[in-house]
Amino acid sequence: MSLFEKPKGVQTRWYSFENRDPRRGHAGLENQGAKGHAFDHLPAGHTVDLLDIQGSGTVTRIWITVNDRSPEMLRSLRLEMFWDGSHRPAVSVPLGDFFGIAHGRKTPFENALFSDPEGRSFNCCIPMPFRTGARITLSNDSDKRLSHLFYDVDLLTNVEHSPDALYFHAHWHRESPNDLGKEFVILPRVEGQGRFLGCNLGVIAHEGYKGSWWGEGEVKVRFGDDAHPTLCGTGTEDYIGTGWGQGAYGHRTQGCLIADRDNRQWCFYRYHIDDPIYFDDACEVTIQTIGGSGKDHVVEMQRAGMPLIPISVDTGEAGGFLKLMDLPQPVNLEDPAIPSHWTNFWRQDDWSGTAYFYLDRPEGAMPAIANAAHRSSGLTLVGDAAARADA
Repeated sequence: MSLFEKPKGVQTRWYSFENRDPRRGHAGLENQGAKGHAFDHLPAGHTVDLLDIQGSGTVTRIWITVNDRSPEMLRSLRLEMFWDGSHRPAVSVPLGDFFGIAHGRKTPFENALFSDPEGRSFNCCIPMPFRTGARITLSNDSDKRLSHLFYDVDLLTNVEHSPDALYFHAHWHRESPNDLGKEFVILPRVEGQGRFLGCNLGVIAHEGYKGSWWGEGEVKVRFGDDAHPTLCGTGTEDYIGTGWGQGAYGHRTQGCLIADRDNRQWCFYRYHIDDPIYFDDACEVTIQTIGGSGKDHVVEMQRAGMPLIPISVDTGEAGGFLKLMDLPQPVNLEDPAIPSHWTNFWRQDDWSGTAYFYLDRPEGAMPAIANAAHRSSGLTLVGDAAARADA
């Protein structure tokens, strides 16, 4: 659509507490039009409609800000989106995670899909088309009253979508800790035609691994019923365009907004805008939960009882790795025949992720989240990382 062409019949609407009625000339009427209803509250256990409209259109922008921006509240506010009358949400994600940063963290940033100018607000500019109606809700799953909620949902109405237009979806989940020796699932298998738009991920590294690097895992994309991936990365920081570790930076389609070594927290993203990932029948996206350190350090952690599975040693020679998974299991790292070089190993940390994708149907592809509770097993987080994780 050209910047200097007016599409026939298309109208612009802004939804907020000042503008709950989509009719022309019916916005901002309370208090004689003098800022009568700029915000509202959201009691614990309640849900508010941010948008409820019939007809065709495209959501073009969402802006939200709240007075309580604690990790606890940002993980307990649940954003959901429903298209074309579906009762299953296409989006069901904690508020903070949806807008591009995990762990309920905030920091100023801007990228191609999300922004937060001063670390106090949430902006999204992902186009979200619908044909017969749209509903966006926000639920307060905490036990605290949210006293100030401001928002705008901006959209175009009466948009004629082509038969090939896809519906926007987002899925969030968390594992604390992840299953040892298994990939963390970014996008569970979804069926149909669509596009994987990208993801933001969060890691809280367990302190028992003594500051060793957690990000050796490769991103893998499987299509259809294929047992093996068609697309495969080379490492976690490689996937978001950097290398040799992962500090804080924010670029248009890739970045690491939080690299907090003191609290062992990282929040990072990759959006496939310039390098689209399309699928025709089904798609699943995962990342390996693999870290690495010097062999002596890995042996030390193993002796201390930390859960880990050695997988390879970087010898620097042809072929790249001594492939430990091809040897009889379990491998004894203390065998002097195994070189004392950089050693990669499966490990357990706190992983969370939001996947953004388009699909050829409006209803949700996965069950909605009930709340931000996480699965927990034998490995526990400690200190400030645990406090943030429990939020």
